[in-house]
Amino acid sequence: MTFDNRISPAHGLLYIYFCIEWIKGNCLTPVEFTRAEMMKRAKIAGIATYHKCMNELVKFGYIYYEPSFNPEVKSKVRVL
Repeated sequence: MTFDNRISPAHGLLYIYFCIEWIKGNCLTPVEFTRAEMMKRAKIAGIATYHKCMNELVKFGYIYYEPSFNPEVKSKVRVL
Protein backbone atom coordinates (compact mmCIF):
# COMPACT_ATOMS: atom_id res chain seq x y z
CA MET A 1 0.00 0.00 0.00
CA THR A 2 2.96 2.32 0.56
CA PHE A 3 3.64 2.87 -3.13
CA ASP A 4 0.06 2.63 -4.42
CA ASN A 5 -0.78 6.12 -5.66
CA ARG A 6 -4.49 5.20 -5.91
CA ILE A 7 -4.75 5.17 -2.12
CA SER A 8 -5.85 8.32 -0.27
CA PRO A 9 -5.51 9.02 3.47
CA ALA A 10 -9.13 7.91 3.93
CA HIS A 11 -8.37 4.54 2.29
CA GLY A 12 -5.28 4.17 4.46
CA LEU A 13 -7.06 4.93 7.72
CA LEU A 14 -9.86 2.46 7.00
CA TYR A 15 -7.34 -0.22 6.11
CA ILE A 16 -5.23 0.45 9.21
CA TYR A 17 -8.26 0.14 11.50
CA PHE A 18 -9.31 -3.10 9.80
CA CYS A 19 -5.79 -4.47 10.29
CA ILE A 20 -5.73 -3.45 13.95
CA GLU A 21 -9.06 -5.16 14.63
CA TRP A 22 -8.00 -8.22 12.64
CA ILE A 23 -4.82 -8.54 14.73
CA LYS A 24 -6.85 -8.15 17.94
CA GLY A 25 -8.91 -11.14 16.77
CA ASN A 26 -5.74 -13.26 16.40
CA CYS A 27 -5.90 -12.96 12.61
CA LEU A 28 -8.49 -15.72 12.45
CA THR A 29 -11.89 -14.13 12.00
CA PRO A 30 -13.30 -11.42 9.80
CA VAL A 31 -13.51 -7.97 11.34
CA GLU A 32 -17.09 -7.08 12.27
CA PHE A 33 -18.08 -3.41 12.38
CA THR A 34 -20.75 -0.83 11.72
CA ARG A 35 -20.42 1.89 9.13
CA ALA A 36 -20.84 4.55 11.80
CA GLU A 37 -17.97 3.28 13.96
CA MET A 38 -15.58 2.95 11.01
CA MET A 39 -16.48 6.40 9.67
CA LYS A 40 -15.82 7.87 13.12
CA ARG A 41 -12.48 6.09 13.53
CA ALA A 42 -11.25 7.00 10.05
CA LYS A 43 -12.61 10.55 10.37
CA ILE A 44 -14.67 10.23 7.21
CA ALA A 45 -17.59 12.66 7.29
CA GLY A 46 -19.46 11.67 4.14
CA ILE A 47 -21.27 8.42 3.49
CA ALA A 48 -20.45 8.65 -0.23
CA THR A 49 -16.73 8.97 0.57
CA TYR A 50 -16.91 5.96 2.90
CA HIS A 51 -18.63 3.79 0.27
CA LYS A 52 -16.20 4.94 -2.42
CA CYS A 53 -13.22 4.01 -0.24
CA MET A 54 -14.68 0.62 0.70
CA ASN A 55 -15.48 -0.23 -2.93
CA GLU A 56 -12.03 0.83 -4.07
CA LEU A 57 -10.27 -1.17 -1.33
CA VAL A 58 -12.15 -4.23 -2.62
CA LYS A 59 -11.41 -3.37 -6.27
CA PHE A 60 -7.69 -2.82 -5.54
CA GLY A 61 -7.48 -6.18 -3.72
CA TYR A 62 -6.84 -5.00 -0.17
CA ILE A 63 -10.00 -6.36 1.50
CA TYR A 64 -12.96 -8.68 1.01
CA TYR A 65 -16.13 -6.89 2.11
CA GLU A 66 -19.40 -8.49 3.17
CA PRO A 67 -21.83 -5.61 3.70
CA SER A 68 -24.83 -6.01 5.94
CA PHE A 69 -27.97 -4.28 4.84
CA ASN A 70 -29.56 -4.89 8.24
CA PRO A 71 -28.77 -2.20 10.86
CA GLU A 72 -28.83 -4.84 13.61
CA VAL A 73 -26.16 -7.00 11.94
CA LYS A 74 -22.58 -5.83 11.55
CA SER A 75 -20.73 -5.88 8.23
CA LYS A 76 -17.61 -8.02 7.84
CA VAL A 77 -14.22 -7.44 6.28
CA ARG A 78 -11.39 -9.86 5.66
CA VAL A 79 -7.97 -8.29 5.26
CA LEU A 80 -6.16 -9.79 2.28
